[in-house]
Amino acid sequence: MKLLENKVALVTGASKGIGRAIAQRFIEEGAKVAFTYLSSVERGEALEKELAALGGEAKGFRSDASSGEQAEQLINDVVAHFGQIDIIVNNAGITRDTLMLRMSEEDFDQVISTNLKSVFNTTKHAQRYMLKQRSGSIINISSIVGIKGNAGQANYAASKAGIIGFTKSVALELGSRGIRCNAVAPGFIETEMTGVLDEKVVQTWRDAIPLKRGGQPEDVANACVFLGSDLSSYVSGQVLQVDGGLLT
Repeated sequence: MKLLENKVALVTGASKGIGRAIAQRFIEEGAKVAFTYLSSVERGEALEKELAALGGEAKGFRSDASSGEQAEQLINDVVAHFGQIDIIVNNAGITRDTLMLRMSEEDFDQVISTNLKSVFNTTKHAQRYMLKQRSGSIINISSIVGIKGNAGQANYAASKAGIIGFTKSVALELGSRGIRCNAVAPGFIETEMTGVLDEKVVQTWRDAIPLKRGGQPEDVANACVFLGSDLSSYVSGQVLQVDGGLLT
């Protein structure tokens, strides 16, 4: 039996990178997958076809999770289509990196809203269904930057640190009803975003990692499969670092 068979999962921000890999792995492990995209309809439609080609059932929704109204509609639409919701992966996120001296209020607010408020929105509206089921797994994508900070990323670090605090609070609040909540904190993951970096910068990162390589989106996706499955039925309120030992 596949690890996520008979489960319905929602992955936000899945049109590329880590989110895309999570959606793919979930399909491979037997889950039915709902996913969100925002800026690129073409990417969203392409992913829906790709997931269907893997033999799974998937549906994309264009939605901005930083909007409470859109998040509520999204959750209702997912349940209306699939009949239930068992796993949420709050993955949607952006960066607006710059030194704080140059960081605008808009730069700060946009990152907090997209990265942190979105996690609150989807979790708040999904919990109604999970509470009725008395089961569910909420997986929030944080970052090692939320643990150690990073110059030029005060807004991003604040959003990802906030996710960790939110995760632990939700685990305490909903645990008695069979709902687990955990965070995954990726380190240096090789995606389209890191692909634009200078090779010297990338090599500096690799040299600092005990495993001497950057992570792949699938590394994060595999951690999410574990946290979404019954293999982690006694794991809640934790932050799983997927960083090659960088923060060890």
